Amino acid sequence: MKYLTLHRPIILIVFVLIQVLCSFAQEKPTEIKHDTMLCQGNYFTEDQGREFLAKQRKTYTTAAAWEKRVADIKKQILKGVGLEIFPNKCPLNPIFGEKRTFDGYDVQNVAFESLPGVYVTGSIYRPTKYSGKPAGVLSPHGHWNKPGDVGRYRPDAQKRFAAMARMGAIVFGYDMVGYGQMQEFGWEHKSGQSLKLQLWNSIRSLDFLISLGVDPKRIGCTGASGGGTQTFLLAAVDQRVAVSVPVVMVSAYFFGGCDCESGLPIHKSKDYQTNNVEIAACAAPRPLMLVSDGGDWTKNNPVDEFPHNQYIYNLFGKKENVENVHLPNEQHGYEYNKRAAVYPFLAKHLGLDLSKAVNADGSLNETGIVIEEQKTLYPFDNKRPFPVNGIRKISDLVWK
Repeated sequence: MKYLTLHRPIILIVFVLIQVLCSFAQEKPTEIKHDTMLCQGNYFTEDQGREFLAKQRKTYTTAAAWEKRVADIKKQILKGVGLEIFPNKCPLNPIFGEKRTFDGYDVQNVAFESLPGVYVTGSIYRPTKYSGKPAGVLSPHGHWNKPGDVGRYRPDAQKRFAAMARMGAIVFGYDMVGYGQMQEFGWEHKSGQSLKLQLWNSIRSLDFLISLGVDPKRIGCTGASGGGTQTFLLAAVDQRVAVSVPVVMVSAYFFGGCDCESGLPIHKSKDYQTNNVEIAACAAPRPLMLVSDGGDWTKNNPVDEFPHNQYIYNLFGKKENVENVHLPNEQHGYEYNKRAAVYPFLAKHLGLDLSKAVNADGSLNETGIVIEEQKTLYPFDNKRPFPVNGIRKISDLVWK
């Protein structure tokens, strides 16, 4: 009895521990949290990226097998961002500014609602003369946000919009979430909702372009860096993108470093993994051009990413529909030589007039293109004030 009395506390402690351990063993596995499924930045090493593509190639040896893979990729993108079921498409309710006419093109600022009270801001670039239904081009932008060097207001972006309009397309250059005038109103870019909202804004931007009277079968999308990510994500989930040109973004090992690119589990789940090479190839057999350079994560495009996409396009007998222009001595951006590479591709596949943007010797014809001040390209002003129902912070957004 004395022995039991002395050791009773120890016996009780052991008994309690056994009960706790047993209760843990009986619990259901903890649900996987988003942060364990995120693939951000250099998620793979270069060798791991190559190995992943080599392994994946063996799993789709026919067009039908690739189309099944595409269905899985699209499903995970929409599930990962929370768009498995689309919200109701509200009326666009566009607010148009006054047209400004330049040499061969017009510019008109616009804002429309992608969700009630959520405004997408941008500018429309139109050819001064066109008949019938012209082609359309969406142009998202990347993460340039230094004063005087911001998003769609950068000189290279304005030149691109104007040149494509001169070629005969209606071009819509639009702001990323929390950029431009909306940033001044209080919107922030980095947010748990930015990837979801940007993809939704892009889908609604297609709706908007079509509402302007463009040919719904001749719509292209092109942007650089984060705009490249928006380009291939949109092309993967929306078949209305007939031609896609993601610039300096498609990489086997780099997944995008911003919340708007990889802040939700679109690349990975418990039993699933993809990368941006496969996502970009979801466009197959629709025309796709990869533009790469030697100064960023696209440096291996000629030997890794592009051959893999060629392989996929060849499954459809459309190897000629995918191209790569590699500029080994250039850096991250959408500079002169990249524009010179993209215009012929868009002209060929969208039926545009290349002679309006490129001289006979191949040099760009950008004379007469006016680079406007950032605030000149804002849609809201004294005549067109920000609507009273407008949401001023992404934190106030409630999805319905």
